Amino acid sequence: MRNNRKNFELRPIEILPNYIKNADGSCLIKFGNTQVICTASFDVKVPRWLKNSGRGWVTAEYGMLPRSTNERMRREASVGKVGGRTSEIQRLIGRSLRASIDLSLLGENLITVDCDVIQADGGTRTASITGGFVALKQCINILKEKNIIKTNPVKNHIAAISCGIVDGDILVDLDYQEDSNADVDANFVINENNEIIELQMTGEKSTFTDVHLIKMLELSKQSAQLLINKQKKILSA
Repeated sequence: MRNNRKNFELRPIEILPNYIKNADGSCLIKFGNTQVICTASFDVKVPRWLKNSGRGWVTAEYGMLPRSTNERMRREASVGKVGGRTSEIQRLIGRSLRASIDLSLLGENLITVDCDVIQADGGTRTASITGGFVALKQCINILKEKNIIKTNPVKNHIAAISCGIVDGDILVDLDYQEDSNADVDANFVINENNEIIELQMTGEKSTFTDVHLIKMLELSKQSAQLLINKQKKILSA
């Protein structure tokens, strides 16, 4: 038994909406001991390459506070550049969120979703995507209320979940200890239609078979739908 939960069980999940009053959309999302503040901000502008296209854009930024981990990390701003891991994660978040939106219905507006990890215990990118969608949806609701956009551009909800193989067992929603000991590590981004948006999967210490992949996908889809149901409940409250 893994920390009093079954192999396919999620950690306790909590989403606290409207967490930052100054943001156009926000939440604090908790995956067990992992906690991420997600905020969304809009600007009535787009990147230069989208000007006069009638299309909008959604982008993301990601960061970890210095003491979100067991040992203090240096702020990336203090070294003057974004690290490779940070860049890869924020691009993943941006791609995932754009997959949930019809950009042609967003108008020439830019939404930036910021994901700030205040406590890390594995699954920070999946928590960021899941919470980031909540902040994004709140922001879009404001754009509609202000008549900045006329039509809801959200195509479907999305969520993300980690999955891995540890000591021969397939586990869902890995914490840091499990993730650091995983033989195979994966992250799934899935929408409410059970369609895959992105799959990151690596044989960290061993290879895996198509049987493993299919089982991990099955469990991740089930978990993603649980997260999406929680999103919908929070957003409709």
